[in-house]
Amino acid sequence: MVKLYEGGAYLVHGEELIVDSAEALAAVESKTGVKTTKEEASKGTMAYGILQNHNTSGNMENLKIRFDKLTSHDITFVGILQTARASGLEKFPVPYVLTNCHNSLCAVGGTINEDDHVFGLSCAKKYGGIYVPPHQAVIHQFAREMLAAGGGMILGSDSHTRYGALGTMAVGEGGPEIVKQLLEQTYDIPMPEVVAIHLTGKPEKGVGPQDIALAIIGAVFKNGYVNNKVMEFVGKGIDNLSVDYRIGIDVMTTETTCLSSIWRTDDSVKEFYEIHGRGGDYKELQPAEVAYYDGVVEVDLSAVKPMIAMPFHPSNVYTIEEVNSNLEDILRDVEKKALVSLDNNDIDFKLTDKIRDGKLYVEQGVIAGCAGGGYENICDAADILRGKTIGSDEFSLSIYPASQPIFMELVKNGRIADLMATGATVRTAFCGPCFGAGDVPSNKGLSIRHSTRNFPNREGSKVTNGQIASVALMDARSIAATAANKGYLTAATDFDVTYTKPKYYFDKSIYDNRVFNGVGKADPSVEIKFGPNIVDWPEIQPLTDDILLKVVSMIHDPVTTTDELIPSGETSSYRSNPLGLAEFTLSRKDPAYVGKAKEVQKIEKARIAGADMYAEDEQLKSIYDTIRDKFEAVPENTEVGSVIFAVKPGDGSAREQAASCQRVLGGMANIAREYATKRYRSNLINWGMLPFVFDGELVFDKDDYLFIKDMKKAIETKNDCIKAYIVNKGMQEIELHLGNLTEDEREIILKGCLINYNKKN
Repeated sequence: MVKLYEGGAYLVHGEELIVDSAEALAAVESKTGVKTTKEEASKGTMAYGILQNHNTSGNMENLKIRFDKLTSHDITFVGILQTARASGLEKFPVPYVLTNCHNSLCAVGGTINEDDHVFGLSCAKKYGGIYVPPHQAVIHQFAREMLAAGGGMILGSDSHTRYGALGTMAVGEGGPEIVKQLLEQTYDIPMPEVVAIHLTGKPEKGVGPQDIALAIIGAVFKNGYVNNKVMEFVGKGIDNLSVDYRIGIDVMTTETTCLSSIWRTDDSVKEFYEIHGRGGDYKELQPAEVAYYDGVVEVDLSAVKPMIAMPFHPSNVYTIEEVNSNLEDILRDVEKKALVSLDNNDIDFKLTDKIRDGKLYVEQGVIAGCAGGGYENICDAADILRGKTIGSDEFSLSIYPASQPIFMELVKNGRIADLMATGATVRTAFCGPCFGAGDVPSNKGLSIRHSTRNFPNREGSKVTNGQIASVALMDARSIAATAANKGYLTAATDFDVTYTKPKYYFDKSIYDNRVFNGVGKADPSVEIKFGPNIVDWPEIQPLTDDILLKVVSMIHDPVTTTDELIPSGETSSYRSNPLGLAEFTLSRKDPAYVGKAKEVQKIEKARIAGADMYAEDEQLKSIYDTIRDKFEAVPENTEVGSVIFAVKPGDGSAREQAASCQRVLGGMANIAREYATKRYRSNLINWGMLPFVFDGELVFDKDDYLFIKDMKKAIETKNDCIKAYIVNKGMQEIELHLGNLTEDEREIILKGCLINYNKKN
């Protein structure tokens, strides 16, 4: 089904793979007549060509990328625009789209969600942007329909920014990276490795794009095979996939922790652009006659079966067939794994109680968002369900078309009527089911969803309040099959269905009538409209020579998601208020965190004000006495902050708030074994936080103080090895590392954050 190569390989003629070995180059020359080197063949990937065209550094080993277009949604754009405004923004230098698909149905906080939308529209007018009102389209569908272009690059402040199937390299990053582009700065990364995703065969009828995606995620996530690399889709199997199908696989590449994705393009992609009235944006993309890849994921599409990703991660995959065949054993195994994620002995999490008459019963099905809400997914689901009913028991089914044009065409061709006749409900374009703000199941409920993630808490759980529910990821077709069986887990391949595949007609007039397009028409006279919840970032101090860190949280889970660092769901309404949102930091993982962080922050505030620091912590005087036994240290000139330890933090969402909420509470650093994603580490750096890596024996614990002498000097002199001392353990020495930092990143940390850096510049 999915095979990983141990090393790299050469792709010749766009199809045949030659495993890297001492004889490989001779074999390449024999088959192609091309004499090359590994270094030269590495330039033959599609990714290399696109990155080269967008690189401004003149050095392909260290890239400085300028993107063609930018995208954000209403959880992220307020903070981005506030940061950019504080940094001197005058107008948007490239098309920047502000979509409203995350906070459009969150009912928390009174008027504050719509206030964010009004703010966004006024900024689009003032700075020359595009504003997509609520319910028109989810961020990624609008980008597919209106922004993607062959050979282009798009940066979005959402982790699922992926348009590779359309020939666009897209990257999901934290808000500060969008700010840099708005200020005409660059996205700085080392040249990423490129891994070939070599597709062969043709999917079995009933197997959908989510099934293929989950099979790939299951094979590559845990071993980090594509971590921070570009996934390049090649092979004859692509010819057997519609563009909608390719898009459905592509959007899920985020869950592999790759940096970006790109696919070879063909006449089917050309037709997609023509259908959307943008034929001129198509570009044929193919690897060179000889291309070298740093790794290969071989996928036999014909061998993939309907899949299910059980709670609580998209990589926790099984075939539906094996779940149904070994139901009790697998559910008990999932329950056992869940204890690590939940880390709460008061929660009685069970899935075995879903077994009814030897079958798995689920309470809810959802087909939604950038992954599930596509036209072809919904049409196929309607074909499976036509003439059937979902029943009147607990099971419910809701469907969210990804855009109004898709919704309109589904109305015109009758598929919406077919679905509604079954008892399913159809909603407008909204991302809520993906992050826990829509269709929240009941306590102990199990939901199957064609959406992007099933992390703990994304479905609305509040484990500290005794509430738990869970999500399993599945393809729309198998969700429809399960709905046809009234909630009993069923693979779509169990149904003999004729898929009608109605042609898609795109009606752009919906956007013409509602979307504000101010590109190239910035109007400085427009006054920005602020709601009472839209609050400026608090002032952040520059880095001092020495620093004192107090460990306020220790997270020992194998992976910590951004949702655990700052919960999604109803908290989304407070995303425009840095201090208000910060109150939720780690609330579902370590409820004591906020209080402990604030206690440390009081010390730092007293230091800045020249007040009595020792009054804020009875230990502090003895801590400094111990430090001065070894070093000359001036407490008044030593920044004090909090730090958290996590084994592998930052999997999942690109939301900068996972870092900024720690920062506004006085957080100065994270210590990790490794960082799950490049984007989370970047968020830390852009908020002036030190991204320490520690690989020694874990000898420090919660409430310990760590002192670092000459921290500022270490940044300035590019010293990766940092000596820290556990003060309350006799100044026990440990070694921390910072890893590679660009010159700009060093300056950002020294200045305290990106806002300060840009004020200086």
